[in-house]
Amino acid sequence: MKTSLVLLAFSVAGLLAALLLPGWSDLILLAGPSALASLLLTLREMGRGPRRKARAERKPIVVDGSNVLYWKDETPRIDAVREVVDYLSRLGLSVGVVFDANAGYLISDRYRHDREMGKMLGMSQARVLVVPKGTPADPYILAAARDLGARIVTNDRYRDWVEDHPEIRTPGHLIKGGYRGQALWLDLEERAAREAQLSASA
Repeated sequence: MKTSLVLLAFSVAGLLAALLLPGWSDLILLAGPSALASLLLTLREMGRGPRRKARAERKPIVVDGSNVLYWKDETPRIDAVREVVDYLSRLGLSVGVVFDANAGYLISDRYRHDREMGKMLGMSQARVLVVPKGTPADPYILAAARDLGARIVTNDRYRDWVEDHPEIRTPGHLIKGGYRGQALWLDLEERAAREAQLSASA
């Protein structure tokens, strides 16, 4: 875990250097994929270690942070993402969140990197990724979910990515959600309720 965290820290530092320092923009070609790889390694390592048995039971799940931002009143709100993360964590899932680069601007009028977004969510920086500027978050989300064998919390259908990621057509792979009034709902709980009703009536 230490190695993957160090790699993630260096990758994020490289991304910041590429974004902020004149003449360093080419570094993004190395730092971007490195950040994704180190995030995936860190998430994978979370399922191993001294409490291997307990952690192995924690199934990974990826949250499309930029999509969930809009679940409350179609206005970008970080508290919507925090509530989804907290709910999934209470279910015993290992949660990772991926944001578009502009997420910070949407909620606070300035760029926010992984550590800041993680702090706002009460999460470790290692479990949050803000993708590089000019790069869509979708391929990062889909690659992370595929590598981890995880489902994705989003209302996006990823139609542009179906050919490369046919698994998104699998029922239950994409977990829809939103708010009814102030109450959060996720399709995974509604699906479980429907299955329970079918079992009871059979």
